[in-house]
Amino acid sequence: MPSTADIYYHLHGGGREGLTPPVVLIHGAGGTHLYWPTEIRRLPGYHVYAPDLPGHGNSGGRGMQTIGAYTRALVSWLDALDLHSSVLIGHSMGSAIALSLALDHPRRVLGLGLVGAGARLRVSPELLEQISNQTTFAGGVAAIISRSFSPHAPERLVALATRRMAETRASVLYGDFLACDDFDVRDRLVELRQPTLILCGADDQMTPARYAQFLACGVKNAVLNVIPNAGHMVMLEQPLAVASSISEFVSSIPYY
Repeated sequence: MPSTADIYYHLHGGGREGLTPPVVLIHGAGGTHLYWPTEIRRLPGYHVYAPDLPGHGNSGGRGMQTIGAYTRALVSWLDALDLHSSVLIGHSMGSAIALSLALDHPRRVLGLGLVGAGARLRVSPELLEQISNQTTFAGGVAAIISRSFSPHAPERLVALATRRMAETRASVLYGDFLACDDFDVRDRLVELRQPTLILCGADDQMTPARYAQFLACGVKNAVLNVIPNAGHMVMLEQPLAVASSISEFVSSIPYY
């Protein structure tokens, strides 16, 4: 898989040049492109880009501590790829990056997909303290995972997600959660004009359904889809339902 602007990414080239919009998937805190399952990374009929954010997965650089810094890094990557406009699909922290990019660079964003999202992403001081220290890091990861999945999630899926997050450097995960805790665009939602899909797992404890409902009320062109039997990692727990919803959404966006 290629690397551009020090960012490693997965590319599925199934789109029709000039006829279908490119789709960019932005993972959440402590994640990589693998947090998007193949059903979404290989969305039929579209060029789909799934980067590892700086300091994550196979990308170079360091993790950052603000959503603004991640947004600037992503814009530089998009510029290097000549992706002047695209549909952004973000999960959790990735949704905050997508929202920031849409607000600050509206012409670059054809549509927004916000998964497990919120206009504000507060993090408890206790969790921040846990993941800031290497000796308590494993307990912090366990606390995050315990709130990230529905009771219906298969044990093997939860175990895999735990291993993947535990492989993240403590400094990177801590920086990600600092970035989330500082994020707040509640007073700017009225500025958004892009078509917006908001996806939420019905059992989400990290960003509960009320967060999604607040977004849906605040964003003018938003559609809300609450998916049953899924938690914060809704795209991993219900990949077919999420892929179908995203595909239907992207197909509705005009692209000339």
